[in-house]
Amino acid sequence: MNTTDHRANGSKFTRRKLVRENVNGETYEYYPLGKYIVAAPGICGGRPTFKYTRLEVRIILALIAKGETVSQISKAYSKSRIQARAVVEAVLLANRALLDSTLPLRIAA
Repeated sequence: MNTTDHRANGSKFTRRKLVRENVNGETYEYYPLGKYIVAAPGICGGRPTFKYTRLEVRIILALIAKGETVSQISKAYSKSRIQARAVVEAVLLANRALLDSTLPLRIAA
């Protein structure tokens, strides 16, 4: 279950619940950031990764910034089973994080 809290600047953020799954006989713990993106405390220092991988979202975002297409990335990382939908979700989550971290500007009178 997720709960909504407020930051000091008035913006909202969602506090997520830790999910535990049994994957190949091992316990996999993560905080869901989306359907395909998670923050797993024991994986990559808790930085956002694609679910069930050690592939950090920041790597894929850097490829997008360099001009790689979603299709090219999903093909290049097919062994990691990164779907195009997951890449799109990474971009959308990054966009939301940027918008949520930016204070609204006031127009001077």
